Amino acid sequence: MRESADGADLEIRILYIDDDETLALRLKENLARHGFAVEWARDGAAGLKRIAEGGIDAVVIDHLLQTETGLDVLPQLMALPDHPPVIYATASDDTGIAVAALKAGADDYVLKGRSPDYFDLLAATLEQGLERARFRRETADAQEVIRQQRDRAEMLLAEVNHRIANSLGLVGALIRMQSSMTTDQVAIDALHETQMRINAIASVHRRLYNSRQIGTVQLDEYIENLLSELEASIRDDKRPHRIVLTAQPMDVPTDKVVTLGLIVSELVTNAFKYAYNEGVEGEIRVIVEQAGEQLRLVVEDDGAGFDNSGPAKGTGLGTKILTAMAASLKSELTYDPAHRGTRAILVFSID
Repeated sequence: MRESADGADLEIRILYIDDDETLALRLKENLARHGFAVEWARDGAAGLKRIAEGGIDAVVIDHLLQTETGLDVLPQLMALPDHPPVIYATASDDTGIAVAALKAGADDYVLKGRSPDYFDLLAATLEQGLERARFRRETADAQEVIRQQRDRAEMLLAEVNHRIANSLGLVGALIRMQSSMTTDQVAIDALHETQMRINAIASVHRRLYNSRQIGTVQLDEYIENLLSELEASIRDDKRPHRIVLTAQPMDVPTDKVVTLGLIVSELVTNAFKYAYNEGVEGEIRVIVEQAGEQLRLVVEDDGAGFDNSGPAKGTGLGTKILTAMAASLKSELTYDPAHRGTRAILVFSID
């Protein structure tokens, strides 16, 4: 028995498709003892029409009909939206028929007969088919709930990333306004560098919002976008340098991308400021590559070189940021002494 919306028991309605009216009557009589109400359809067309009207809980279809076989009807039945489970009945011992019926979408099959045992077996098979159908419905409903909850969580996360990016953009704009009202060049440079650091973080959240990714960022695209913004912001007649990126496509966890973005921003900014003499065009190369579970970042130039054992240039804040960011990745920034110019190398795990 199944329940109506108000909790009342409803008969389980079975549609029997067979051109044998006598057997249909006997089946109706015997299945009634098991709580099934049987309706009869003489052929596939009549059966499909009745199923489309609704209210049928399961179908029993005979293999040999008057002008067709059940295998001819099954594909049409399976194409109906929300079709009921189907039990295929055949009097043939040819297992190929049963296999073909199951492949076509039947839930189960029975060997057709006229003995009381056949009707009991069919009733048990129907109960199993209905139970499997109920399980499939409940599973589909649960998956739909999960999908809706996931979509909502993704939407909320995207909105959070959007708001964070906007808020960081606003902070950057305020810093830009402050620098425009300052005459001290040291303060202007410091504010400008702070603005670029904020932008490196905001770029991650903009990319997360636009791509709707969760937990990871396409690193090569992010670095490319970050470097384009850096070059547009820093490059001028005094520092006419060019940035060249070599990066493999890879997805990296968001927190590590934020850290890496700050490191790249600091290293490239330092190269722009200190690698080449004023007015001399130079190349700054950024290389990002994956080797197994590790990621290797190289930022290099062909400029004057850098003595990392000497005193820091400028305020030294950039060096402190680089040291802290590398440590947060459980790594350390190293410099290649054999390279002409400066080559900074960072290797860390991307797990």
